[in-house]
Amino acid sequence: MSTVHPMSPAEFTGALRGLQHRYWGSHPFHQRMHAGELTAQELRLWAANRWYYQCVLPRKDAAIISNCPIPEIRRIWLDRIVYHDGAVEGEGGAERWLRLCAAVGLDRAEVLDERHVAPGVRFAVDAYVAFARTKPWVEAVASGLTEMFAGHLMQQRVADVLANYSWISRADLAYFTNRIDKVSGEGKDTLDIVVQHCVTREQQEKAVSALSFKCDVLWSMLDAIERAAAKE
Repeated sequence: MSTVHPMSPAEFTGALRGLQHRYWGSHPFHQRMHAGELTAQELRLWAANRWYYQCVLPRKDAAIISNCPIPEIRRIWLDRIVYHDGAVEGEGGAERWLRLCAAVGLDRAEVLDERHVAPGVRFAVDAYVAFARTKPWVEAVASGLTEMFAGHLMQQRVADVLANYSWISRADLAYFTNRIDKVSGEGKDTLDIVVQHCVTREQQEKAVSALSFKCDVLWSMLDAIERAAAKE
């Protein structure tokens, strides 16, 4: 019986990075956003639906911590929960996203009660949280490696939104401007964790599949937002 050898760290990293073309930056809805072609209502739908994803990230990260037996990893991962929830009320990534929602014309209450969340977005995001709860912790960590692809996209989004949507200011985009440097560091740290702990070929292939799944989640979210916008 032949044995399938593990990929080298370079090969494994290459397989993970090879999924970049599947990231949602190339989705037609995002392409239209960057080109300045979205209406104000489309921007509002995007922001309100993306909120549902933002607000569950701490729960996803808490699920990873609950499944991880390694104290060092748990300590590293705890920072992500604090980053999104904030150390105190009124701070954190989630709060910065709510400020962006206000900038595009959404009332805080209508964002928080999730009245605009499309069924497809809810299904995709809930599936992501369920994945983190039920899969081995390192697979859940690997699914978050989309952050490797996020830094450049965020930089471009800030520039393009400021250029094309005059009613949005740089201060309104604090979620992205604050996150650019953070996600770059997280991407490297997360990749290091995945490469270190996925040592068999099976573990490596499952990590690649996990990242592929996350790309599907993000792409499905934009598909659902696009369909919802078409009905307006």
